[in-house]
Amino acid sequence: MSKTLERRAKQLEDLILAAEKAISARGLAGLKSRELAAEIGVANGAVFNLVDDMDELVLRVGSRTLARLDAALTAAESEGSPSPADALVRIAVAYCDFAAENLELWRALFEHRMAPDKPVPEWAVEEQMNLFRHIYHPLAKCFPNWSADELGITARSLFAAVHGMVSLGLEQKLIAVPVAALRDEIATIVKATIKGLS
Repeated sequence: MSKTLERRAKQLEDLILAAEKAISARGLAGLKSRELAAEIGVANGAVFNLVDDMDELVLRVGSRTLARLDAALTAAESEGSPSPADALVRIAVAYCDFAAENLELWRALFEHRMAPDKPVPEWAVEEQMNLFRHIYHPLAKCFPNWSADELGITARSLFAAVHGMVSLGLEQKLIAVPVAALRDEIATIVKATIKGLS
């Protein structure tokens, strides 16, 4: 790799890390190209020599967040009882814990909107959809006679239920729920759902 390409790769890495730090501290609203440029020691315009636009930068930060979430869910899935129903509970609780510990980065995954005429790149969609395997595989073990379509719909529905509880429970408003209580409630709902589906 040439010196120029090495320098560019390093600047891109620094930019993504600076953006991650800014989002973590202040949310998506705290992401300013001028401040990021100053942070990594380049001119403001040079930011857009490293990424096409702020959408790409947010997606690059999201990619790092999803990778860490993936690791957290993988760890939860593999620990404890081999029961697939128990694994689903551990995965749901791990999702809650990750969101609570990485609140602004987690929120950014769902709050970011691309321009109306600009689709989400295929690589970003694939990274998001890949996480559903953490729900799909244990569900398939719980319900071996279900079709792929049935499993896919139930996996998405179960995610929506848990995500909704986490999203509302972690709101910094009147409906906020202490994380310990939220974890217990999520575990109860997932257990009840699997029992009901059985």
